Amino acid sequence: MQAADVMTQNVITVSPDSEVSEIATLLLEHGISAVPVVNGGGKVLGIVSEGDLMGRVEQDASRRKSWWLRLFEGQDAADYVKSHGRRASEIMTKDPITIEEDMPLHKISRLLEKYRIKRVPVVRGDKLVGIVSRSNLLRGFSVVATEASVTADDREIREAIHKEVDENTGVMVDRINIIVSEGKVQLWGLVENQQEKMAVQVAAENTPGVTSVDNNLGFIPRGVGSL
Repeated sequence: MQAADVMTQNVITVSPDSEVSEIATLLLEHGISAVPVVNGGGKVLGIVSEGDLMGRVEQDASRRKSWWLRLFEGQDAADYVKSHGRRASEIMTKDPITIEEDMPLHKISRLLEKYRIKRVPVVRGDKLVGIVSRSNLLRGFSVVATEASVTADDREIREAIHKEVDENTGVMVDRINIIVSEGKVQLWGLVENQQEKMAVQVAAENTPGVTSVDNNLGFIPRGVGSL
């Protein structure tokens, strides 16, 4: 199994000129812990993580809290972020490690461990096409443990399900992960409600070549984005 079989597609990204307040809002709305910074051509320039944002603490700690914590406390925190916002290019981790779609999962795992990172962008040439996180890896390994294999047909099935969900169900595809092995589909991630959960399952069940669907989708807690 390779990166292309488990990666999250439709990655949420920001530009080098995106302000910190915009990035914080994206992380909160989509429930993600980091966002790639890309140029107009889709080339990965850097990554901004929640750690980068949480590190922005006021020098006078006795009077002021981290703006990240203040963000949850109301409009005052949001105003503060807007008035003191920096751009992605100034706070991002530059030239991050990237991988290609055909990298095996065990090599990705070693890469994350070696560099102590939680996720890695997937590129095709210079263009971002996905991202693999620790949770993506765990889901992939759960399939590998069954000694199942992934074929070209499985990848076509995965793309077909992804397209159907994206274009016709109203479900945000960046919140879900689809894994296909020998025609067997595993659905992971978070959705808004039971109707969305069933919509993704129906989309998978109706895709030619699918033999079974294991629906592990959970629900987003109220007021919180997906994980």
